[in-house]
Amino acid sequence: MAPSLTHPTAVNFIEEHDPSSTSLPMKEAADYYGQNETFTRSRTYSASHIHGYNPRRTPAFHEDTHSRTRRLSHDEKASQPRRFLIDVEETIRLVLEQEDTDGDFQISVTDAGPKVMALGTATSNGFKTFDIRGTYMLSNLLQELALARDHGRKRIVLDEARLTENPVDRLSRMIKNSFWHSLTRRIDGEGLEIICADPKNRTGRVNPRIYVPYGEPAMAEYYRKVARDKPHLNLDVQVLPKKPDDPLFVKSLNNKPGILALAMNESDDGRGGKVLKGIPFIVPGARFNELYNWDSYFISLGLLVDGKVTMAQGMVDHFIFEIKHYGKILNGSRSYYLCRTQPPFLTDMSLQIFNQLDRSDVDANRAWLKRAIQAAIKEYHTIWVAEPRIDPKTGLSRYRPEGLGIPPETEATHFTHILEPYAQKHGLSILEFSEKYNDGVLKEPELDEYFLHDRAVRESGHDTTYRFEKRCANLATIDLQALLYKYEIDIGTAIREVFDDELELEEDFPLAPFPISPETYAKIPRTSSKSKPQRSDEWFQRAEFRKQMIDKYLWNENKGLYFDYDTAKEQQILYESVTALWALWAGCASEEQAWKLVTQSLKKFEVLGGLVSGTEESRGKISLDRPNRQWDYPYAWPPHQIMAWVGLERYGYLEDAQRLAYRFLYMMTTAFVDFNGVVPEKFDAVKLSHLVDAEYGNQGIDFKMVPREGFGWMNAAYQVGLSFLNSHMRRAVAACTSPEVFFSAANNVAEQALQDMITDPLGLAMDSLEIVTND
Repeated sequence: MAPSLTHPTAVNFIEEHDPSSTSLPMKEAADYYGQNETFTRSRTYSASHIHGYNPRRTPAFHEDTHSRTRRLSHDEKASQPRRFLIDVEETIRLVLEQEDTDGDFQISVTDAGPKVMALGTATSNGFKTFDIRGTYMLSNLLQELALARDHGRKRIVLDEARLTENPVDRLSRMIKNSFWHSLTRRIDGEGLEIICADPKNRTGRVNPRIYVPYGEPAMAEYYRKVARDKPHLNLDVQVLPKKPDDPLFVKSLNNKPGILALAMNESDDGRGGKVLKGIPFIVPGARFNELYNWDSYFISLGLLVDGKVTMAQGMVDHFIFEIKHYGKILNGSRSYYLCRTQPPFLTDMSLQIFNQLDRSDVDANRAWLKRAIQAAIKEYHTIWVAEPRIDPKTGLSRYRPEGLGIPPETEATHFTHILEPYAQKHGLSILEFSEKYNDGVLKEPELDEYFLHDRAVRESGHDTTYRFEKRCANLATIDLQALLYKYEIDIGTAIREVFDDELELEEDFPLAPFPISPETYAKIPRTSSKSKPQRSDEWFQRAEFRKQMIDKYLWNENKGLYFDYDTAKEQQILYESVTALWALWAGCASEEQAWKLVTQSLKKFEVLGGLVSGTEESRGKISLDRPNRQWDYPYAWPPHQIMAWVGLERYGYLEDAQRLAYRFLYMMTTAFVDFNGVVPEKFDAVKLSHLVDAEYGNQGIDFKMVPREGFGWMNAAYQVGLSFLNSHMRRAVAACTSPEVFFSAANNVAEQALQDMITDPLGLAMDSLEIVTND
């Protein structure tokens, strides 16, 4: 007689063939593992594993061979979904001990383990076993065990379907239901401890500090109350001056970095009063634990695909707040970014969200869009077409932020090779020279020029690249002109279509003159924003003027490509950049220019894994003295892919967009399958590797057992990219079918169909007949 079964009081028993007891295999972890522990009442074989005996065989090694018994008829029948009865902690230990040979708490193709493990089936209470094989299943097993541990589970019944899940479905599901949640932050009393953590802070002070903008006394008092109520935080609350982006002031904060307050809403406190609450937003992830400018645009596209409209809308609310209080959409919401913005996407971001808002409150939606467009108009006039960013001679804009000293957010040794000669010149250590240079004690005009361009590179979002080295602040880049053309078209369209061709501006600021010329920019004072309503015709005129200047200064007819224009040297910079395709996204290319871009230039950037940032020829040779830059060849980034997909589709080149999306998603999916679910910041698209050799390495790859966040815009690229694929392409990506194989097969099918038509002249003749009937 079998011994009586002892079990924890919280355990529930299920019958072997009770369909009502079978949980949906693809539930999210909180639902799947958040229930009580479960065992089956099926054949127990004395339930010996409960009493300490484990019949599962461990791998047997004989010299270099690994022997396994053959699968026999006593295995669980496939007619029933297979499920496993697993001791969580013990199995984690076994998986890591056997399979994680490099000790990084991940199971990847580079691990040298046997890639097979026997798990006890639930229907036999663990007595019978079934082999889990291969990197993908074993890494999924490790991930599921880690999630079960998160929910306090000691034992689980695990569906095999969670280990064999279609990788495209699994990654898309994780992004939608897990990664976005893990990347969500809020700046208020509840979220401060998480958001104030700054991996870029090198001052040695870890206590949180928050800077509240001038003119928000209620917000300042709120954070002072948080500091009083939570003394363990040691929260330092500071109020910024009325002009918070003065370069001298911003430099003075280098040793006192802090998070910048963002928009808040009033909500009921449950006692009949009101309380401020931070609006949630998504951060990029890894070392970037704050709200970023252009990252947020691409993240919002992914959020919209996943139906998270409110989250995306809240990020626009933060940008409106930043423009009002900090004068611009900041590079990032930290004190050291106060002088710097990033590529402008606010208008398209706002209109994309506006088109998906709940139509039940049209007036509220219209009021929200009005605030966003008003903020974009202010940013346009006071930042992008204002000096020093505008070049009045050409009418083109540049990345040219103000600022003083060495950017403090970089890694400690990032500028060593630049600073060393100056330190030696003054007989100082690099640290001593850096302090004296930042304090203005030592003057080095050449170094000032270097950091002017370095700050511009960071404002461009493309930090770093040989395309911009030592000249970025002088360049009218094709990407920035395309974005501003889109701003002008978007603002004009919104004023005409949504606001009846008349939009009053509520904030008072100087309007930039138009037409743009050195003479008009020399005139002071400027017209006030409140002097007249905004109408669409001026914005369309500005767009047409910019298009003419793009064609004049940036388009190269012979090469069929747009190039950056150096406003100091008054010449094109012949670095071939994939951002030339942004003209398609913005709609500022003519049909002929688009055709040349696609037929002549696209092939320069297309590689196995999608689009690289620039050509190998433009980058130049790499050596110990001239290392790789992460925004050059051979690296591929989500923004470049998404902009190209959308731009190509806009001009009718859908097949090219799909091909490029397939390449990039194939690269993402194979990394996800082969490297424990990794979703990194960027890829080497030539080697199809996330293990990149560039100055910053990679982000989003340092996790244990289960990926928690992915990386913001890479998550978005996957969700957006899937919307470009048809069902056949999606299945092929899930099967990790190489683009070379997939598109070769597709071409063969197309060629065979064409050949069949050619060899069937009678069929062709019949198809061409026009049958005329008499009424």
